[in-house]
Amino acid sequence: MSEFAREELQRFPPGRPTALTIGNFDGVHRGHQHLVRFVIERAHALGLAAAAVTLYPDPVRVLRPQEPMQYLTSLEERVELLRSLGLDFVVPLSFTSELADLSPRAFVSLLRQELDMRLLVMGPDNAFGRNREATPEGVAAIGRTLGFEVEVLPRALSESETPLSATAIRKALAEGDLDTVEKQLGRRYSLRGPVIHGDERGHLLGFPTANISVTADRALPAFGVYATWAYLGETRYASATNIGRRPTFGGERVNVETYIFDFDQDIYDQQLRIELVSRLRPEQKFEGIEAIKAQIERDVVQARALLTN
Repeated sequence: MSEFAREELQRFPPGRPTALTIGNFDGVHRGHQHLVRFVIERAHALGLAAAAVTLYPDPVRVLRPQEPMQYLTSLEERVELLRSLGLDFVVPLSFTSELADLSPRAFVSLLRQELDMRLLVMGPDNAFGRNREATPEGVAAIGRTLGFEVEVLPRALSESETPLSATAIRKALAEGDLDTVEKQLGRRYSLRGPVIHGDERGHLLGFPTANISVTADRALPAFGVYATWAYLGETRYASATNIGRRPTFGGERVNVETYIFDFDQDIYDQQLRIELVSRLRPEQKFEGIEAIKAQIERDVVQARALLTN
């Protein structure tokens, strides 16, 4: 039995019996949203609290550490997005090797004991636990002895739609296909982090940028220049963002640099979030400073027009 997992669950005493679902929920895409709304619907019908357990890091990172993992959302963003759907509470649960070794019965016993789980909602193809032994049928049999029920999500969003998955979204993002990303997420893709000091090249070019510190495990779009909305708190600003290595200057580190239009405030160390609206062009290498400045001017004009419309 994982006492560490038990201690984590005990931080979220539900106060009343719960209906919940379990998953990684990276991206909180439209498929996740559909599942969560069904959990809320069933919870309200049964007089239960509605909850989700989100596993972090991704089980792939623990079970196959040699495979790199790129996240669409940080754990903090994931919890915020899940709660915004109307859940009563969201439980982040560390996925460790000890948790992976738990039998399905031991794992759901923890949920039953610590979260007072009375209903577990699973997707039709969902399975979890050691060797993915916990199928809906198997967990339902365990539930009959432990005092909870299992329901399977009864309907898909649409049989004609492209299957929704974080993997498909990462692929579209890497290709710069923001239309597909937005359709699958149900919102624009965003990046956020504190504004840090850069090498001040933007000032020299006449377009001072805010350099956003994005974690190395965050999924980035295809390198290039994007029309973006920049958010400081709840205030939105039109902007253009360059994501890439700045090959003209022989850069190797990946940078996320945002030029906020008509803006001259000092925002170092503040959290800045950008929403990707449209890809203007791929990253390219220029012959000199004047060529870069001329292209940036064109980028800004194009981004202004896109965001205005």
